[in-house]
Amino acid sequence: MKFMKLGNRPDSFFTTEAIRSVSSEVSTDLKIQVQKSLYHLHRFPLLSKCLRLQQLCSELSAGEVAVVRLSEFPGGVEAFEVCAKFCYGITVTLSAFNIVPVWCAAHYLGMSEDADRGNLLGKLDVFFRSCILRRWKDTLVALQSTRQHAPALCEELGVTGRCVDAVATAVIANPLTTRWANDLSELCVDHYWRAMVSVKSAGIVPAKLVGEALRLYAHRWLPIDDDGGRDATAKQKQVMEKITSLLPPEKGSVSCSFLLELLKAANFLQAPAPLKLELARRAGLQLEEATVDDLLIPSNSGDTLYDVDLLMSILDEFLLQGQSPTTTPPREKLKCERRRSRSAEKADFEGRRSSSSASHSSKLRVAKLIDGYLQEIAKDKNLTMEKLIAVAEAVPDFARVDHDDLYRVVDIFLRSHPELDKNARKQLCRMLDCKKLSVEACMEAAQNELLPLRVVVQVLFFEQSRAAMSGCQVAELPGNIKALLAKTAEDEDDEAVKKLHHIGTDTPLEEHWRISRLKCPTAKFETLKMKLAEEEDDDNEIALLRSASSRLRALCSLPKKPKRIISKFLAMNRSASQRQ
Repeated sequence: MKFMKLGNRPDSFFTTEAIRSVSSEVSTDLKIQVQKSLYHLHRFPLLSKCLRLQQLCSELSAGEVAVVRLSEFPGGVEAFEVCAKFCYGITVTLSAFNIVPVWCAAHYLGMSEDADRGNLLGKLDVFFRSCILRRWKDTLVALQSTRQHAPALCEELGVTGRCVDAVATAVIANPLTTRWANDLSELCVDHYWRAMVSVKSAGIVPAKLVGEALRLYAHRWLPIDDDGGRDATAKQKQVMEKITSLLPPEKGSVSCSFLLELLKAANFLQAPAPLKLELARRAGLQLEEATVDDLLIPSNSGDTLYDVDLLMSILDEFLLQGQSPTTTPPREKLKCERRRSRSAEKADFEGRRSSSSASHSSKLRVAKLIDGYLQEIAKDKNLTMEKLIAVAEAVPDFARVDHDDLYRVVDIFLRSHPELDKNARKQLCRMLDCKKLSVEACMEAAQNELLPLRVVVQVLFFEQSRAAMSGCQVAELPGNIKALLAKTAEDEDDEAVKKLHHIGTDTPLEEHWRISRLKCPTAKFETLKMKLAEEEDDDNEIALLRSASSRLRALCSLPKKPKRIISKFLAMNRSASQRQ
């Protein structure tokens, strides 16, 4: 750090009974009150260099020893004393730590060339220009000092602007020296914003370095790392707005994780909706980079644990990348209550698929990500089923390679919401496609006492078709069971049930779906008995179930041990083949 010494006389200021004075053979003839400090000094050395004191003393009567009051003195008592010692020729030391308050004090006192040649203001300007602005640390110290001492006066004098310009120039000259990002994070938001605007406008510093600097500043001043424990302040809202305005437009200049951190902070600070939507838009463009934890944005409404509406906005932006707004307008933002059917969603997505700039692989990653997110929010007892379904069905069908994760979402939601009635559970389970469940998931679903009867029937017979296949055809299902499946298909408009209804007919099985290698079901079919009891309020369906063939009743009475289940099930299949 650079220093400048002025004057050559030893310090002769002393304090007596709370009065600051100077040792001299000549008695003092000037009293100056600076804030709460009283000085007994001499007129001649001070008035010869201070135009303001000349004016104030000229208003006094001749020979009168009055007190000149400087109650609103800029820079403080210490700065005044430096100016006074300079007038006496006493040695004073100037550096980046005190140059700003001394400059403000000297300007207030009028210590310019008009009062005396070689006066203090001229010397301060030379030192500031030749030393302070040429050293990185000194410039930052002086810039921070302008916020503590008469900010408006520092702006008027040009001290603040010159420091900001010097900081920006240093960054542009050495953009790869990444230490500047850490150093700038200590600046107040106004100074930081002005410096970063200059840096960005030069177009020399890479966008990723600008993004990293913004990330460091956000972590320094926003409630990101303290889990919302910090109180929201107007200053933090200002920081949020400034950082958002400084985000580089280039995709990838900041990580999706950082964008979502900003969105969490914006939600906590109750930032304006346009700001949150802009962050959601930016995050949606890079959604495939996110993790489940990134997406868990706490809700500030108190209705739910997480803000599902913001998530839907992010997901919409991801799916609508590259889409022309004049041909396929996006759905209304921040409203998840309206549910779209799977077929309508699929048709809508397929229509815009060719124009989307998001790659196929990124959509697969996002589908997996959303299913993981759904498993987390499904635990929230206050989450409505409609919102859960809206998020789940926003993902296009082709992006879900399997429905195992979606089955876990359904299971978690049912366990967290035991109050759901039969119709609500049926509506929830319409998201599932049994054809996309793995063998393990089918086995678990067949034993899940929370699932509706229709789902259990679909799972059991789909798994039966995979287990009973010995060629390209399986034994025809009993007529009553086919009738039940037909009615289920009609009621639920489920393509999987319609295809199960055709198992055993002359239509080749490949027309419906491919069956994997022969596997034997090991589900506990006692669960099916319990599910039948749930349907006792439906006279038509219970009549069909009670009149079902002996084969279904045999399935329901299979022994618990897996080996005996397999042997009995295979024996039943062999008997059916012999009858044909």
